[in-house]
Amino acid sequence: MTQYSVYAIGAALVDTEIQVNDNELGAMAVEKGVMTLVDPERQSELLSHLEGHLVGASHASGGSAGNSMIATALFGAPTFMSCKVADDADGDIYLADLEASGVAHSLKDKRGGGTTGKCLVLITPDAERSMNTFLGVSETLSIAEVDDQAIAASDWVYLEGYLVTSPTGHEAALHTRKVAEANNVKTAVSFSDPGMVMYFRENMEKLVGGGVDLVFCNEVEALEWGGTDNLDEAMEAIKKVAKSFVVTLGAKGAIAFDGSQSFTINAHTVEALNTNGAGDMFAGAFLYALSRGEGFGRAGEFAVRAAGEVVKYFGPRLQAEGYPKLRREFFGD
Repeated sequence: MTQYSVYAIGAALVDTEIQVNDNELGAMAVEKGVMTLVDPERQSELLSHLEGHLVGASHASGGSAGNSMIATALFGAPTFMSCKVADDADGDIYLADLEASGVAHSLKDKRGGGTTGKCLVLITPDAERSMNTFLGVSETLSIAEVDDQAIAASDWVYLEGYLVTSPTGHEAALHTRKVAEANNVKTAVSFSDPGMVMYFRENMEKLVGGGVDLVFCNEVEALEWGGTDNLDEAMEAIKKVAKSFVVTLGAKGAIAFDGSQSFTINAHTVEALNTNGAGDMFAGAFLYALSRGEGFGRAGEFAVRAAGEVVKYFGPRLQAEGYPKLRREFFGD
């Protein structure tokens, strides 16, 4: 028997979500719809532009893998998160959120100086999110934060694609995958953002090199990976590095491939306010469904339903009670 359904490693960030319009994005020279790494000076510059918006800002722990692990745990499957936070107020927020959600970690004695990572999430009226991320101590996430025993005690390992931006984080991800494979633990990789595939291609190729069990990506990331504007060709390219995959298509739903069969999953129609956290929710819900023995088709349907729910609200996640409610509505238990 394993102890955890999923073990994940990724950046620990505290999100600040702010509503803006497209003209404001242009005035601040923010690239729409992607994650951009920034230094503290650039983040301060953006905040000065947005001073009048801050009264309506919302704050929450974030980070892609963390959001996914919180979702999986709150749906009912045990998870473990490896990350790095500083001994500061934002670090307190992040750990409190993990613990309140039932996500295991080994950070009690591993917090030091520096600054916990922050992500400024700018939400436009079309619900698109544009992220400006200062990694803080997450930039130095390393093998020291990896918990080999927790990996060995898991069914799945989930690797956040954002790790390819950091030399030590990339090394930690490769080490995590190596430990997982040595212990017959299945490995899932998220491409995370088009920029990770476009600008860090070599590191991403190393992350999936030799083939992983599962890849999560959206349509733009898939096309970028395949170097094509044809989704069928892109999915053939993904098959060369993954036994199975899921491509999310936004308002069009998703396509899942379990290694032998493809499933077209229709979207759950909602009025979207904010797409921040939608992909993270999808991955967390999908992994939860796999943990309870569901096939890719059913897991995809649940993940689309869950992602459709989170985009109805501001913030990267649902309220805690929303997860068991959604599970009961969908699975009946």
